[in-house]
Amino acid sequence: MTDLELVPVRDIRITKGMTADQLLRAMGEAGGFTAQKLADATDIAESMAKDEGCMRVLSFPACIMATGTRGVIVDMVRNGLVDLIITTCGTLDHDLSRTFADYYKGDFMMDDEMLRRDHDISRLGNVLVPDECYGAVLEERLLPMFDEIFAEAQSMTTREIIDAVGSRLDDEDSLLYQCHKRGVPVVVPGITDGSFGCQLWMYYQTHRRLRIDLFGDEQMLSEMTNGAERMGAIIVGGGISKHHVIWWSQFRGGLDYCIYLTTADEYDGSLSGARIREAVSWGKVKADARKMTVEGDATITLPMIYAGVFSRI
Repeated sequence: MTDLELVPVRDIRITKGMTADQLLRAMGEAGGFTAQKLADATDIAESMAKDEGCMRVLSFPACIMATGTRGVIVDMVRNGLVDLIITTCGTLDHDLSRTFADYYKGDFMMDDEMLRRDHDISRLGNVLVPDECYGAVLEERLLPMFDEIFAEAQSMTTREIIDAVGSRLDDEDSLLYQCHKRGVPVVVPGITDGSFGCQLWMYYQTHRRLRIDLFGDEQMLSEMTNGAERMGAIIVGGGISKHHVIWWSQFRGGLDYCIYLTTADEYDGSLSGARIREAVSWGKVKADARKMTVEGDATITLPMIYAGVFSRI
């Protein structure tokens, strides 16, 4: 019969001047619900950060780049906590747009018809994105860059294109700039699904020899994952970015560390809602991996995890 270890539930005591790490450690002793999961995920992220033989992957959808959580992701890259990013095309859109212009705070219950009719504003949750800060600024800035980038090379991977754009920025707050500066590859498997990809398609109208080398991206991912002594991932949300991480991890026997941050349910069979235990059945996460699924909005959970890890390393 297996022994049962009984660990007492401890009350959280909030004190003046309490740090984020102290709060997370208190949550870890609280034994209650998502607080416990968040604390455990922070411990796993700390182990990943300190494991010199671990390749650390971060994947996320574009929406959080429209918020201040962009700064957390940029700092994670700046401080050496990320070796590879797999994301969606909108990440490029929002990072570049916010490099050149501002987004604004809004509300989920705003009058969408009024926003479109009177102000030419798109609403992303409770973030307001003026047209002049998005499509127009990207077309104005990107097309001249493409002339330079594709002057000699007619076929490039998404990683190479994104890195070349990042090298032409001069903004410490830009994710693409920091990834170029730190040598962190950014891969976008669905490169045409966004404004950045649309600009590439528009450029293609007058440059028909242009090719996007998606197989080159996959070759790099294969070499990086197979060559890693250990592999860990913080996976925000779902969709193509999540699947691409766990897809490549299965060819090396699965992830050694895995953190899911999600708001989706699993009852509909969606990848976004699938828990880590399901990925174990596919061989995409090792059965003995250090792993945790944290339900909740990543604009809350990711900054908390990063704050805890950053104070410990």
